[in-house]
Amino acid sequence: MFRKAERKSSKIRLALCGPAGSGKTFSALLIAKGLGEKIAVIDTENGSGELYAHLFDYDVASLQPPFTPKRYVELIKGAEKAGYDVLIIDSLSHAWAGTGGVLDMKDLATKASKSGNSFTAWRDVTPEHNSLVDAIIFSNLHVIVTMRTKTAWEIVDDGNGRKKPVKIGLSPVQRDGLEYEFTTVLDLSSDHVASCTKDRTSLFDGKFFVPSVETGQDLRTWFTAPAVKVQDETEPDRNSHVQNAPAQANGNGSQVTAPAKTHAEPQVHDNGSQASPAASSNDDGHKPESTGKQKANGNGNKATVPINGKGHHVVLPMDVLLDSLESVPVKKALLEAWWFENKTSIDSINKDKRKQISEEVKKLKKMAA
Repeated sequence: MFRKAERKSSKIRLALCGPAGSGKTFSALLIAKGLGEKIAVIDTENGSGELYAHLFDYDVASLQPPFTPKRYVELIKGAEKAGYDVLIIDSLSHAWAGTGGVLDMKDLATKASKSGNSFTAWRDVTPEHNSLVDAIIFSNLHVIVTMRTKTAWEIVDDGNGRKKPVKIGLSPVQRDGLEYEFTTVLDLSSDHVASCTKDRTSLFDGKFFVPSVETGQDLRTWFTAPAVKVQDETEPDRNSHVQNAPAQANGNGSQVTAPAKTHAEPQVHDNGSQASPAASSNDDGHKPESTGKQKANGNGNKATVPINGKGHHVVLPMDVLLDSLESVPVKKALLEAWWFENKTSIDSINKDKRKQISEEVKKLKKMAA
């Protein structure tokens, strides 16, 4: 049966694609360090996965030919049982084009068949490849795979009026369409700069960057933190009559339980002041005396943050909001929601808007003082 869609905590399926020398292994380790503490690497590159052991703390399993999908699946299951946080498969291309990989398996199946029909051979080999893809998709770990790309050379201007050859990566060395199975696919250039060809998180759309530990931290925050709800002020608050709201995680991983709502809550105006909640009548019809200006702090009151002045708000418990402001990735997510109407990346917000954001954040902190 159908149920209401809800974004839950999940695991990243990340593919890093690039030509030789683009930094796939090193980038994978940097991102993995930001994603979790216990890192495992499946190394098909004849020991190259251990070249960075002096820079990172991780375990490695060396995979030698034949590179059958079944052997990959066994190592993936082993990493799950061992309790790792992140698994790097370096590289997945060997499962396709390496010795004993899917293409070799298809050739052997073709030779063994009476008809010698290669299309018939795929019927026997495809399920093996699909079992590897399923093991990656349904793993309870964060999974990062590296894939080699077919290489070509292009003559470009070096910026000084001269031409120089540059190595570029084309399509990944794997089965066509495999990129559809991943949450995010990053292409790495020979200069180690990443660009996004697919990204369900929208963290990297339109950006060019060098992968870092912070990249992994941003992904971890996105996959573990609940989505920020953007609510129109004309829409009724669905929780207005909820007496026992469920606990929700704040920016530092602890939980905060929102108390029952009994009165209208203060709103943050553009000038930093707060509107006193509208007086509500008692059961006898009389209005209670004014209790003066209410103070929004960590007691469960909510801050209603305006977005672009167009009647939309981000509604968050104040204690969750203040804790989030101490976490850069969560703060970034909050501010990106702030400019939801424009769908503008925080990195591209102009100076005036950055200043306005900074002032609003200061007001919110002052309110809790």
